Amino acid sequence: MKIKKRQKKYGFFHSVFLSLLMAHPVGADRLLIPMDLEQANHLKAYGIAYWTLQRNLDVEWLLNYRGGAFMMDAVDAIGRECRLRDVTFLRISEVQAARIYAEMESGNMDPIRLEKAPKIAVYTPPNKQPWDDAVTLALTYAEIPYDTLWDEQVLTGKLAEYDWLHLHHEDFTGQYGKFYKSHGNQLWYRQQQAQFEALAHRLGFSKVSVEKGAVARAIFNYIQNGGFLFAMCSATDTFDIALAAWGVDIVDSVYDGDPSDPQAQEKLDFSRTVAFKNFRLITDPMVYEFSDIDVSPTEMGQIHGPEADAFTLFEFSAKYDPVPTMLTQNHVPVVRGFLGQTTAFHKSQIKKSVTVLGQVTGTDQIKYIHGNVGRGTFTYLAGHDPEDYQHFVGDPPTQLALRKHSPGYRLILNNILFPAAKKQKRKT
Repeated sequence: MKIKKRQKKYGFFHSVFLSLLMAHPVGADRLLIPMDLEQANHLKAYGIAYWTLQRNLDVEWLLNYRGGAFMMDAVDAIGRECRLRDVTFLRISEVQAARIYAEMESGNMDPIRLEKAPKIAVYTPPNKQPWDDAVTLALTYAEIPYDTLWDEQVLTGKLAEYDWLHLHHEDFTGQYGKFYKSHGNQLWYRQQQAQFEALAHRLGFSKVSVEKGAVARAIFNYIQNGGFLFAMCSATDTFDIALAAWGVDIVDSVYDGDPSDPQAQEKLDFSRTVAFKNFRLITDPMVYEFSDIDVSPTEMGQIHGPEADAFTLFEFSAKYDPVPTMLTQNHVPVVRGFLGQTTAFHKSQIKKSVTVLGQVTGTDQIKYIHGNVGRGTFTYLAGHDPEDYQHFVGDPPTQLALRKHSPGYRLILNNILFPAAKKQKRKT
C-alpha cells in the first residue's frame, strides 16, 4: 500500500513537471511579437496581447522597439494562438531578452507592462449598420471582446463597470447627424428620429437634444472618475459642443419643433469642454457641419486623396512621455488621410492642455489628440474609417483581412491596450 501511494504521488508531481516544461520550454524563455514590417498581421497581434492578458499573464509593450513589439513568457499556448491567427512571433532566450533591454536603455525606447485586460464598451445605437463604426470592425477582426451600450445604460450608471469607452460618429447635440438636407426624406432617417424621440420621452426628457446633453455629461463624469475615452468622427466635436451648450437650445426647429436660442453662441461655456475652445456654432440645418472645429473637405478646397491628406505621427520620449508614445506606436511615421463628418481639427480651437499626436504637415489640420480629465483621459482621432478615404452612407464595411497592416487601424488598437499599461522600472 505504501508503495502504491508513493507511485501515485510521484505520478502527480511528474505530470505537473511535464506540464510546466511544456509551458516554458528550456532554452526559449520569452516570446517576442515584432510589430515592424516583419509582422504578418499587425491587427491580429493586438488580439494576441489582449488574449494573453485575459489569462492573467503579463505582457510587455516595448515602446519604439520594432514598431512597438510585445514580449511575454514563452507559454506554448500563446505560440499556438499566434499560429492560428497568422501572427509573427519569435522564441528568444533570457540572454536575448537582456540584449533587447540593453538596446532599449540606450535609445528612445522603454518597456511598459500590461497587467489587466481592460473591459471595453462601445456606445452605439441598437440599429447600428455595419458601415457605422471602424472601432467595432477593428475589435471584431482582432478578436477582442466588447459590450455595447446605449443611452439608457449610460444614464443608469453602467459605464462604471467598464475601463474603456468608444464613441464614433454619434451626435450629442440632438441634430441627428445633421443629415436633414441630404437624407431627411429617407426612411432610415425618419425611423431613427422616431426611435430617438421615443427613447428620450421614455427616459423622461422633453426632447432628444436635452437627453443627449445628459448622456454627454454622464460620459464626462465617467472620464473624470478614471475612465478612458476614445472617440472618432463626429463624436469628437459634438461631445464638446454638447458640454459647452448644456442648458442652451442650439437646435433648429426642423429637428425639435422649436427655434434655437438666438443668443446660443454667447451662452456657450468652454470651461466645460475637454478638448476645444472658442469655436463657433453652425446652426443652419442645411449646412452639414456642427461648428468651425472641423476642417471640412469644402474648406480644404477639394477632395485631395489619402496620400495628399496624410498626417504625421509625432515622436515622444518613451522614458518620460510613455502615454503619448503608446498611443502613437506604429510601423510607419505617416498615416494616410481619411475623411469623416469630422475630418480634422483646427489647431486654433484646441486647448493648450491637450497633446497633439498627429498633424497634416504644413497645415493647421490636427488629426489625433490626447488629454486628461480628472483621473481619466480622452483621445480623439478625426475621420471615419482609416481605410476608406471618402466614406458614404450605405457603403459596405471595410474588409480588414485585406488591410491587416493598416497604420490607421493600429492607432485605434493602441487605444484599446492603453488602459492595461503600468509604468515599470527597466530591467537590467
